[in-house]
Amino acid sequence: MRAWRELRRAASSALSSGDGAAPGGRPRRRAWETSLSPLERVRRLLPPEEAAAVGRCAAAPQVPPEERKEEEEVAAAAPLQAQVEAAGARPAPFRAGELALAEVRRKHNTTLKLMCRLVTGSVLTSPGGLLPHRDIIGQLPGQVLRTSAGARLLLRRPSLEEYVLLMPRGPTIAYPKDVSAILMMLDIHPGDTVLETGSGSGAMSLFLSRAVGPKGRVISYEIRDDHHNLAKKNYRHWRTAWEIGHMEEWPDNVDFILKDISTAAADMKSVTFDAVVLDMLNPQSALPVVHPSLKQGGVCAVYLANITQVIDLLDRIRTCKFPLLCERITEVTHRNWLVLPAKIKNCKSNKMVESQENIEEPPQKEYGEIHFQDQLVLKESEYNESLSDDTETYYSVPYVARPSYWQDAHSAFLTKLRKFQPLLS
Repeated sequence: MRAWRELRRAASSALSSGDGAAPGGRPRRRAWETSLSPLERVRRLLPPEEAAAVGRCAAAPQVPPEERKEEEEVAAAAPLQAQVEAAGARPAPFRAGELALAEVRRKHNTTLKLMCRLVTGSVLTSPGGLLPHRDIIGQLPGQVLRTSAGARLLLRRPSLEEYVLLMPRGPTIAYPKDVSAILMMLDIHPGDTVLETGSGSGAMSLFLSRAVGPKGRVISYEIRDDHHNLAKKNYRHWRTAWEIGHMEEWPDNVDFILKDISTAAADMKSVTFDAVVLDMLNPQSALPVVHPSLKQGGVCAVYLANITQVIDLLDRIRTCKFPLLCERITEVTHRNWLVLPAKIKNCKSNKMVESQENIEEPPQKEYGEIHFQDQLVLKESEYNESLSDDTETYYSVPYVARPSYWQDAHSAFLTKLRKFQPLLS
């Protein structure tokens, strides 16, 4: 017992001396230095091949959290980018068979738009010269090309609005400004079923086709054979050009029917419409056939040329006691404006440009020019004279705004009718 105590006392003195050496001259290892890490313990339990793989993973360089987050975001965005490219979001070059729109700048800051179908071997004829279609095919939309006479043409794909304004037409089309108001009246959604009476040239059919989507359906009635064929042709041409240029199909969801709507009562019994559009000379004759198939609360939009027709329509609804309520009668107006740099003739800018605050403002006419503060004030006669003068000086400060000389004179009245459930007496 005494020997054991002396041995412990000797060991304590060795530790207090601070040499850290164990008997035999070897450095002493502390308890935490001899223990194994969790990874080492797991690796000793695994087979040699798997243990080697764990060792390689442990020896790989560690990526900082910030860089790891960026790599994860890039990896997550890669499938989305592939979907965008597959959907055709990036502009594709022009191909043979699709539509191209050429814009030519003309006098008085106007633009002439020419639409053509690209065919190898054909030529685009413009006031500024000729441009072969082979020079357009393969180019990206938005580029400026020169004609044989040196004029510049801006080439791009036409929008649906531009297509319906430039496509071949027989009867007067429903203009885009009126179509947009009609679509808001109808409040149609993808998947709805819509009835159209009066196919015309097919303008309204195209906009309705896009509004209801692939799962929707548009039924268009036309009584005249020439209008029926023209509407089908314009619709088919747009679908073909869209498929070539956008690498996806335009929905084939319009059924063109050559028949008088007033004799189609049997056809209306098997279908229920979410909305109805009447674009015909005598919509009163279609109401007895159409309104039973319109769903409760559905909207019937009537497109008429003058207010006298609207009065006759409302009188027919009142006398026949149709369950239709007139909610609104709208006339859509459209006015183009030009905002141009003012042109000063043979004069220095410091003498002509005066502050609007120091000039007594003349009375403005209804269609007069609007002049901005701290900018030049020109009379209409002086402005027109400066347009035709060859010696012109441009300044960056003054601007003048006025309505365009070329206005859309077309006007129509839109009548919104809503079907309701009559009270039972």
